[in-house]
Amino acid sequence: MGFQDKGQRHGSTLYSEVTDQIIAQLEEGILPWVKPWDDGRVPLGLPRNGQTGRCYSGINVLILWHMVFDRRFHWQRWVTYRQALAMGGHVRKGEQGTTVCYADKFIPKRNDAEQASGGEEPRQIAFLKRFTVFNLDQCEGLDDDSANGPVTRNEAVLIPRADALIEASGADIRIGGDEAYYAPAFDHIVVPPPHIYYEPINWYRTALHELGHWSGHPSRLDRLPKTSFGSPEYAREELVAEMASAFLCAELGIVPTVRHADYIGSWLSVLREDSKAIFRAASQASKAADYLMNFLPPTEAGEDRVSEGRLAA
Repeated sequence: MGFQDKGQRHGSTLYSEVTDQIIAQLEEGILPWVKPWDDGRVPLGLPRNGQTGRCYSGINVLILWHMVFDRRFHWQRWVTYRQALAMGGHVRKGEQGTTVCYADKFIPKRNDAEQASGGEEPRQIAFLKRFTVFNLDQCEGLDDDSANGPVTRNEAVLIPRADALIEASGADIRIGGDEAYYAPAFDHIVVPPPHIYYEPINWYRTALHELGHWSGHPSRLDRLPKTSFGSPEYAREELVAEMASAFLCAELGIVPTVRHADYIGSWLSVLREDSKAIFRAASQASKAADYLMNFLPPTEAGEDRVSEGRLAA
């Protein structure tokens, strides 16, 4: 079932635009979901709506992160033109906005009536809708309360939040050896001990990556592929776990120094064949990150996310 944007051309264009941009970055060896958070300019974390404070999710995270670093913005907060006015400020004249989107479904009235009369479930049609948002750097009269927060939060005092999440998940994590992997058949994770990492902070990035896979078990989000290493489905799952780890690291204040790019070739193959693949993977990565963050107490889990299907903009 394809997506439509009140006449599919707009949705298809957006899929192609975003996918082509990510392909270009991967071809240069750049992972779009991993950014130099410790460059001293922008607070660590996921992009948030400046009025509601809720996180964007899915493909919108990649779109907004790219713009933050491409245009050297200082904030992770974004608002629509109307929201800026409602908050007592305004978007500066001449500023160019950034397109974000949400995916949702609707039931055509004719289709609804026809199938209802035949006793069938109405057929839903998915669509993709665009919104334009502006970074707080592009606005006047607005303040970002997060500006006073730490830009980099690698301090050991904050890493226990990741420890708390890992423990609260209840995942069977076995420390040892020199390989990291998730074994679906036995539902356990194997991660090398932190001391063998050149910089122990990277242990968290690895553990969260494997927890991303763990979240896809049939008893949880039921997402894992039935195929083996090397298949397109396997590459898609690695892409989901990679982005889920990046989203979790951003939320937990972890800035890993290692950049795992082992699957770039297979990711490129998947994205070149399907312009919607990165949208699906990013959406699943956000669902995995949400699932894992929810193991933390409400006061620790942070603010609500805004998914593509619930974009409060």
